[in-house]
Amino acid sequence: MSLRVVNLGLPKSGTTTLARALKLAGLKVADHRIRVRQTQNKTLHRQYVGDLLYRGYFETGDPAAYLEEFPAISEMSVLRDGQSLWPQTDAALIAAIRAHHPGVKFLASRRDPFEMSQSILGWSDLGTERLPAANVPGLPVGYGETSKERETWITGHYAHLAMLFRDDPDFLEFDVADKSARNHIADFLGLKLPWWGRINVNPTVREDEVPI
Repeated sequence: MSLRVVNLGLPKSGTTTLARALKLAGLKVADHRIRVRQTQNKTLHRQYVGDLLYRGYFETGDPAAYLEEFPAISEMSVLRDGQSLWPQTDAALIAAIRAHHPGVKFLASRRDPFEMSQSILGWSDLGTERLPAANVPGLPVGYGETSKERETWITGHYAHLAMLFRDDPDFLEFDVADKSARNHIADFLGLKLPWWGRINVNPTVREDEVPI
């Protein structure tokens, strides 16, 4: 099965909302990690999407080689278990997806940079420990503790995508908070989206409220 939809948004940009919307539209969606209930292929159980993409890329040339069951990807980054993988920032991997899956549509979910930064801060230890301690494209080790640093990184990622996909009809960036996002995505993909809303929401946390 060829890939139809790939989201290049960062974590906490509305990726879980998008995953649910695509699932209810009839697509099988790989969202961050493959759940046991999603496939009978035991080699995929609990595997991170980002790791599978890089394995496919380096072993076969096709990043989606091990994701044949999944026509849609909503979240692909990995920052767990000693891995820091960010395929959505990798121009060569994105080009390989396009080469092996003609007609694939790329989305870029996003939110206001400050709100997204605060959501990252409030999500487990993502903003307080894992991001600052990891080598992330555009956010080297030691950066990412402050809102300004995270916002700069977030803004830079979407600026990079805008340059990469300049005037490309197969690319759509959308703000998950935009009331017309559902219609824009549906028109872009040629799909009916029976649901759109907010899930996987965490409370906004001020930086001075986070224990040090």
